[in-house]
Amino acid sequence: MQEISTKPYLLRALYEWCTDNGFTPHIAVRVDNRTRVPRQFVRDGEIVLNISFDATSQLQMGNEMIEFHARFSGKSHKIEVPVSNVLAIYARENGQGMAFPVEAPAGDADDVLPSAQDEHEDVPASAVEAAPQEASSSDEAASAAEKADDGAAKGGKGHLKIVK
Repeated sequence: MQEISTKPYLLRALYEWCTDNGFTPHIAVRVDNRTRVPRQFVRDGEIVLNISFDATSQLQMGNEMIEFHARFSGKSHKIEVPVSNVLAIYARENGQGMAFPVEAPAGDADDVLPSAQDEHEDVPASAVEAAPQEASSSDEAASAAEKADDGAAKGGKGHLKIVK
């Protein structure tokens, strides 16, 4: 029997920690052909999603997939995110959370979708925010996590940790 990854359990635990403390949980997601999100809000192949109780409906955080309904510019969308595509989960208010190594896409590099440069709709901050640039590669994600740790030691806000 194949061992189940710890990643979905850590995602659920940090989601619960955020909600228990009154914080707004967000996930940074790498978008590819297995990810179902409104493409016009994808930037540089990534999207950041607010997964709080107030921003979602029917949230299911499974071992393989995170699914929920959310509104973007007033229109309801069914969102499906493979757990393997989650780059980070964190609290919007203080940046505390956890970053994950970037996993290689299941198919070719062509599976990662480009950003929708033509679309410039206004989006409420409660639904989606700009994806962090630091999480675009495993080296950059590790560097960002180290900087976050340094910032925390100096009284800054960053607290993301790389989990392997």
